[in-house]
Amino acid sequence: MHTIGLLIFPDFQLLDAAGPIAVFDIAARECTPPSYRPRAIARTAGPVTSSSAVQLIAQPFSDDPLDTLIVAGGSGSREASACAETLAFIRTAATRARRIASVCTGAFILAAAGLLDGRRATTHWGRAAVLARAYPLVHVEPDRIFTRDGQVWTSAGVTAGIDLALALVADDLGEPVAKRVAQQLVVYYRRPGGQSQFSALLETDRPASRFSPVLGWARERLGERLSVERLADHAAMSQRHFARAFTAETGTTPAKAIERLRLEAARERVESSAEPIEKIALHAGFRDPERMRRAFVRAFGQPPQALRRTAKLVDSGYRHL
Repeated sequence: MHTIGLLIFPDFQLLDAAGPIAVFDIAARECTPPSYRPRAIARTAGPVTSSSAVQLIAQPFSDDPLDTLIVAGGSGSREASACAETLAFIRTAATRARRIASVCTGAFILAAAGLLDGRRATTHWGRAAVLARAYPLVHVEPDRIFTRDGQVWTSAGVTAGIDLALALVADDLGEPVAKRVAQQLVVYYRRPGGQSQFSALLETDRPASRFSPVLGWARERLGERLSVERLADHAAMSQRHFARAFTAETGTTPAKAIERLRLEAARERVESSAEPIEKIALHAGFRDPERMRRAFVRAFGQPPQALRRTAKLVDSGYRHL
């Protein structure tokens, strides 16, 4: 029996905790006897209010052994990362638990506790640059869905906590059990840990971003040649200034941003249609299928044909649930 502690705090993100709890709950019922006992824990016992005002009932910090400690994220993570009692509990738990993990901005709390120093880690794409600046000893990998560095795991934003939990189940009980859990949850099994947070990274709909208009313009012209020079011209900026400012604001280069837009568009068509791969590659601006295949392998760990087969199998399996 593995006791899984989900550490929460005022204004935690509900799905950061509820997603992994659901994974371990279903995984426990896949085995006899049950393999997991998830529980919410907090500095103070009782109801803890999430950022959505929904509450979870938590048990207090204690010396009871935990197999795994998972730290949630959310808008309250700033206060939690400055709480001496919380950090002391996490440091002690790290010496006793088999593994420590975080979801989303929970990585800031692990970093504040010193557990990410010298390690690879990820967090929500929108906070990755802040994490890197605040904790220079942490090797931040902003594109990752989740990372594992020794006994410490971290995951990207919100729903990536489900990917993380599925990976933990696979590590404990094997891939077949984790796949059955994913099917019960009606989620893909499973996005590779190295998959880029490509769609969110571009934040093309964020009104405050000065590059939102040019990215929206580019999204409508993916089949065309979209050089840095052309993007800069549309933004009414010099090529050099555009490239530097774009990278500073978005955390990625213009060329990588365009490739991610193309990947986003191509993957949607690969998984939802029967169009020839060659036609999709041309429409998305990859020009030829081999170039698109290489981009898919880098971003998703699989070529387009494999993702299409997986999507069909998942869709078929869900219709029989």
